[in-house]
Amino acid sequence: MEPVVAATVAEIRPANESSWSDLQAVFGTRGPAARCQCQRYKLQRRESFAQHRVEERQDRLREQTDCGHPGSEYTSGLVAYWDGEPVGWCAVEPRPAFPGLQHSPVPWADRDQDRMDESVWSITCVLARTGHRRRGISKALIRAAVDRAREGGAKAVEAYPMTTGSAISEELHHGLIDSYLEAGFLELGRPTSRRAVVRLDFLSD
Repeated sequence: MEPVVAATVAEIRPANESSWSDLQAVFGTRGPAARCQCQRYKLQRRESFAQHRVEERQDRLREQTDCGHPGSEYTSGLVAYWDGEPVGWCAVEPRPAFPGLQHSPVPWADRDQDRMDESVWSITCVLARTGHRRRGISKALIRAAVDRAREGGAKAVEAYPMTTGSAISEELHHGLIDSYLEAGFLELGRPTSRRAVVRLDFLSD
């Protein structure tokens, strides 16, 4: 995937083309992102955060992203840079790659879907590093995730954003609905008062 150039973000790379230290700089050393290590939707049904130390979650993320190996055939997300500094992260993969989505009610409310359809991709996390927010980083990552999914052969890409700007810190990783609508997603429904399901379908050749 070629780097994505945006008006506000110098470069967006597949995570395997970034270093592990760059990715960890985005997550930081404290707060929800540092604790989660983007594992919320990677946990199996019977797993919980209490079962794993942060170091174990880091190990899982490192394996999922394959950071530092640009020749890798697969990675689980994208890293954004601003003037060469790592400032953002987005998790985007085929929907079945997120076990946590399988037992969450939000993606499936009032929809008849094949939950194991690998041609549908999902964005489960879009994160701008502390000190670099309100610069359009999340919006640029969403656009890049759409390109990533399309290039990966997806027929559609979905997300499950917040419908309110009053989200608490633990909810921010979903992103805000307006950012997705600006990127061409359509709202499919609001399974809760605070969450929406949005989707962008790709036209077949």
